[in-house]
Amino acid sequence: MKLIIVDDHRVVRQGISSLLRSMMPGLEIVEVETGQAAIAAWAEHRPDLMLLDMGLPDISGLEVARRIRQRWRGAGILFFTMHDELPMVKQALEVGGMGFVSKNCAPEELAEAVKRVAAGEPYIEHPIATRLAMNQERPVDHRLRDMTHREMEVLLMYARGEDIQGIANRLCVSSKTVSNHLAMLKGKLQVSSSIELIHLAVDAGLVRYGQLPERPRA
Repeated sequence: MKLIIVDDHRVVRQGISSLLRSMMPGLEIVEVETGQAAIAAWAEHRPDLMLLDMGLPDISGLEVARRIRQRWRGAGILFFTMHDELPMVKQALEVGGMGFVSKNCAPEELAEAVKRVAAGEPYIEHPIATRLAMNQERPVDHRLRDMTHREMEVLLMYARGEDIQGIANRLCVSSKTVSNHLAMLKGKLQVSSSIELIHLAVDAGLVRYGQLPERPRA
């Protein structure tokens, strides 16, 4: 079996490679760190599976999956990411992902997901699949469907109480860039204040009411 691992953290890539090789003898692995490199690697190696993170330094994992599935409709893509919020999971499946597991999953579950998706079967980590099933009657706000990965990251952190400088530090960008993201989000999501932005995140199931931070109206 041939696998491409796409993650911008070398330690993560190498750790996953070592883990999977120990559990799946004979596995051939190609490691890349950017979205553009991932697309090029798929064209060159035509693997059985791509293990794909969402947060990449150039284009998002969602965009990588969309482009690969446009060119190679049968491509097996398994998302492997820290973000397990349901709108993100649904976006991943909508762009053609065949599986979704979080970076908190057990090694055995990751190996099982790799085997299943490489064989053409869908696989969603059990707790996430349960939440999806329970959430089926709660439609996702249409305004969230076209959000980019970076926009979703900023929204999640802000709604959970991170201040602008804190978000900037975590994303390695300037506070002005984060402020611009938030201003654009308000326009894109058709809200007029920070409180409305947070309430939208709560209503979408991204944060719980008990986690709602105190903020002045903006």
